[in-house]
Amino acid sequence: MTPPPDRVFKDGPLAGLAAWAVAIPMALRYRRLAERRAVLIRGPAGWGEFSPFDEYGEPVAARWLASALESAINPFPAPVRDRIPVNVTVPPVSAPQAAALVRNSGCRTAKVKVAEPGQDFSHDLSRVAAVREALGEGGFLRVDVNGAWGVDEAEARLGRLDELGLQYAEQPCATLPELAELRRRTGVPIAADESIRSGASPEQIASSGSADILVMKVQPMGGVRRMLDWASRTGLAVVPSSALETSVGLAAGLAAASSLPDLPYACGLATSSLLAGDVVRDPLTPDRGEIRLRRPEPAPELLERWRPPEDVASQMIARLESVANHLLMASPCSDWNQAAIRGVRLP
Repeated sequence: MTPPPDRVFKDGPLAGLAAWAVAIPMALRYRRLAERRAVLIRGPAGWGEFSPFDEYGEPVAARWLASALESAINPFPAPVRDRIPVNVTVPPVSAPQAAALVRNSGCRTAKVKVAEPGQDFSHDLSRVAAVREALGEGGFLRVDVNGAWGVDEAEARLGRLDELGLQYAEQPCATLPELAELRRRTGVPIAADESIRSGASPEQIASSGSADILVMKVQPMGGVRRMLDWASRTGLAVVPSSALETSVGLAAGLAAASSLPDLPYACGLATSSLLAGDVVRDPLTPDRGEIRLRRPEPAPELLERWRPPEDVASQMIARLESVANHLLMASPCSDWNQAAIRGVRLP
């Protein structure tokens, strides 16, 4: 039996929905987080996840809520494939740990986090080299810089890393002009991630010549349909990826990946192992480098297990309500949540 929700909304912008707060410890260091907090929302179409990071203000978090509402209220689009190729994500761990993660994943593509504060480039080189050895020559290797390097630094460091054979580099510099300049200087394909989430449109990224590939995450984009719409407006390849979600949120990412006309790269959706647990009994994990398309529902005992202390749960629900009111003001129409789901006036 499902435990009582933290809130059942009888009126207001979330009327008809129910919400459960969860907090799951991290299994590995990632984004300097000790735990991953999420509010799971149940509606007529199923479950959605609202899990913006703590530092995000209401205008940014509104997109994450629009995504959760879409998942809870509307069925996912019809898929064109039922298995999604995925990469293993390697956090800034030691080289031996990195190699073990890759070998245990069964994936043939790996994305390695580099430029971690407190580590120098020698750590990056050793970790990436260990991953390349674990993958073998036939595997695909990516690095994710999170915009930490300047153009000159990125050019020099990508040159060294590309000796190991890079498929692409994700967000090596912070701004579009920097990415465009770097792209002119290097033969390593460039993927944009944070540039999209910071407000640049796909047309801006494509016309600026700053990227070859777009990394898109359903929650930060505002939902599956909004992400598919954005993807259709550019000729660039798209890599659907995770925002470090539970399997409820990952299911939306899989829905987007399954609906894209083309999927030339493995997706960044195999992140459930970065958490010490999940809210579903059968998490969305890869089998031989692929995740089967499905939509698991939270298990009652796991909602109970990962329930945070009462004061934390109250804060999380209060934030949900505050962001919902912000989204209502951003989309002033009679059927506000449907407008939000379509991306109308989303910030």
